[in-house]
Amino acid sequence: MKEFLKQKLTSRKFWVAVASAAFIVLSEGLGFNLDSELYWKIVALAIGYIFGEAAVDIARAKNEQPPA
Repeated sequence: MKEFLKQKLTSRKFWVAVASAAFIVLSEGLGFNLDSELYWKIVALAIGYIFGEAAVDIARAKNEQPPA
């Protein structure tokens, strides 16, 4: 369990998701006057990064599996 938690806390995808969630909460909750276009660009960039890294992880996992 300790190793699993350490792996998650050192994950770049996890920290991008945390930063994105904090950005959304702060911008919505504190009423930052951000341009709507900039807001969605930042959110889309974070989502794209997370999905891109997930695709790389999937490809890496497929290459590491021994042939059946």
